[in-house]
Amino acid sequence: MSHGGNQDLLNRLKRAQGHLATILKMIEDERDGLAIAQQMQAVIGALEKAKALLVTDHIEHHLEEVMGPLSKEARAELMRLAELAKYL
Repeated sequence: MSHGGNQDLLNRLKRAQGHLATILKMIEDERDGLAIAQQMQAVIGALEKAKALLVTDHIEHHLEEVMGPLSKEARAELMRLAELAKYL
């Protein structure tokens, strides 16, 4: 399964990459530790959301391989499970 076509996933990872570049620049510029920590938290959040999207898409792909196309109700339930997984 390829995730390269998932534009939402790619955008989230590019956003995290941008935050990380900002952190590196802030450290090089000897910026305030609090501001750096806030940017680090933004990177962590972006990566967590990207990871959840990747895992959900992967599960959906394999479910469809086994069961065929998922119904609207099954997709909605999968989204509910993805929301629940945020708390793991």
